[in-house]
Amino acid sequence: MDTSAILASLRAERDRIGKAIDALEALDSRTTSKATRSTSQRPAKTSDKPIRRRKPLTAAAKKHLSKMMKKRWAERKKKQKA
Repeated sequence: MDTSAILASLRAERDRIGKAIDALEALDSRTTSKATRSTSQRPAKTSDKPIRRRKPLTAAAKKHLSKMMKKRWAERKKKQKA
């Protein structure tokens, strides 16, 4: 084999491996959750607005919500039987 044929073969293999790496990186970036990405991969912050977090529910609010959901489910179940 002459060197030009070897070089052509190696370049073709390099291109094929490069495409495979690009495809895997694209697939990985789509499946990686935001929480597991390193800080260097996170998008830059676009807003100066503070992050609004929800306040935790009080015990009374949880009890009320539970009662309302049970009522809703009972009504839904009643409609399904009818």
